Amino acid sequence: MGMFTKDIKSMDDMLTHGLQDIYYAEQQITKALPKMIDKATNRDLATGLKNHLEETNKQIERLNQVFKKLGMAPKGTDCPAIDGIIKEADETAGEIDDKSVLDAAIVANAQAVEHYEIARYGTLIAWAEELGHDDIVRLLTTNLNEEHAANTKLNTVAMRKGVNRKAAS
Repeated sequence: MGMFTKDIKSMDDMLTHGLQDIYYAEQQITKALPKMIDKATNRDLATGLKNHLEETNKQIERLNQVFKKLGMAPKGTDCPAIDGIIKEADETAGEIDDKSVLDAAIVANAQAVEHYEIARYGTLIAWAEELGHDDIVRLLTTNLNEEHAANTKLNTVAMRKGVNRKAAS
């Protein structure tokens, strides 16, 4: 089901679909991160990805709470956007032989995932606030804050920890 299908008739329907979308996305990310961790050769990058895998599992727990507060069973719906980002990351990683260039690509691909999540959580928070679901805003905001922090850590690994510099040399 796409974002704007006949099944979506109200803002509540959009919120539900958006939550199902991010729930699916987080599930897919927990499957993709171990592959990225295995391919990463930079220690800071691998550690950061491992830490974010743990955070992602906690984010899924928070989403379970969100669904419960809304009186729904946790459920995902196919998300072609995250599927495409993950597919592109897999394809890119398979094409790069130089390990330092691969690390830079992993950072870039991980940031694409983070940026998608940041956009989705920001929208969900705005919709939840508009609909008066203050009880779930805090949970979604915690997830959003973790996504922002993960993106910042990836920037640090790329720029200050030398991943980009090493890839360029």
